Amino acid sequence: MRAIVQEAYGSVDVLRPGRTARPNIADNEVLVRVHAAGMDRGTWHLMTGRPYLMRIIGFGFRRPKSSVPGIDVAGTVAAVGSAVTRFAVGDKVYGMSRGSFAEYAAALEDKLAPMPSNLSFEQAAAVPISAGTALQALDAGRVERGAKVLVLGASGGVGSYAVQLAKYLGAEVTGVGSATKAGLMRSLGAEHVLDYAADDFADGARRYDVILDIGGNPKLSRLRRALAPTGTAVVVGGEEGGKWTGGFGRSMRAPLVSLFVRQRLAMLASKERASDLERLTPLLEAGHVIPSRDRTYPLDEVPEAMRRLESGDVRGKIAITVIADETGS
Repeated sequence: MRAIVQEAYGSVDVLRPGRTARPNIADNEVLVRVHAAGMDRGTWHLMTGRPYLMRIIGFGFRRPKSSVPGIDVAGTVAAVGSAVTRFAVGDKVYGMSRGSFAEYAAALEDKLAPMPSNLSFEQAAAVPISAGTALQALDAGRVERGAKVLVLGASGGVGSYAVQLAKYLGAEVTGVGSATKAGLMRSLGAEHVLDYAADDFADGARRYDVILDIGGNPKLSRLRRALAPTGTAVVVGGEEGGKWTGGFGRSMRAPLVSLFVRQRLAMLASKERASDLERLTPLLEAGHVIPSRDRTYPLDEVPEAMRRLESGDVRGKIAITVIADETGS
C-alpha cells in the first residue's frame, strides 16, 4: 500500500513517500481504509523524536516504533477483529490509529467512533486528537457558564476547539494568538482577543477563572498573576525546554506549585479515547463545533505539509487526503 515512511527521527527529510505492507489487526482492532488523516504539533514531535522523554515512554528509543507516522484518521472499515462488536465493514469512522499516513491503518476499537454525518473525511480527520484534548482540558478546568476563560494558543489545532467548546459551555472567552489570526479567533467565539507579541495577559487588567495554556511557554508565575484568587490553570504541553523533557518539565511542575497556593495548577496528559469523540459528535452534527482546518494536502505532499506546520502559519489543523472521496460526502 502507499504510505509515508519514516525510518529514523529527524527533520522533514526523514519523511518519504513509499510502499509498505498492509497492517495486520488483532482481535480487538479495526482495519480502516484511510480517506483522510490529520497533522498537528504532536505529529511533528513524533517525527523529530523530541523531547527524548517521548522515546522513553514507548514511541521507540533509537528509531520510531511505527515506520508509518500519523494518528488522526477518518475512513471506512475494511475489516474487523473477532472481538470487535461496535463496527462492521463499510462503516464510516473517525478516531485515533497507528500509522494514518497510509492507505490502511489499524486502530483499537475503543479509539474509534462513528463519523459525524455532516462532515467530510477531511473535516473529520481534523477532529480526534485536537478536539479530544481540548475537551479534556475544559473538563480539567471545570469550566462553567459565566466563567472568564483565557485560551493561550487559541488559533492552533487544540486551541481552536477549546475556544468553541468554552463558548458553547457559556464562558466568556479571551483568545491569545498572533495579530494576523485575530479574525479567526473571533470567528471561533472569542469575545476578546490579545496579541501575544504586543499584549500582556498577566498585566493585571483582567483576572480569569480558568486559563488553558495550550502549547505555550509562559512561566507558571505569569499564569498565576492572571488567575483569579481561586482560579484554575491547565497546562497542556509546551514547545520549549530541554531536549529531554521539553515543555513537559513545566507541565510537571504545575501540580507541585498547586500544593502551596490557593490557585489550582493542573497538568493535562491527554488520553486517546472514543468516549470523547462520542461526546463531540452531537456538537459537531449540530454545528456548535466546526472543525477549524488550515490546508489540505495529498498523501505524497506530507513533507510539504510538515514544513508549513513548522512555519507557524497554520490556522487550525492540517488535513491529509489519502483516498479521494468519490461520493463528495
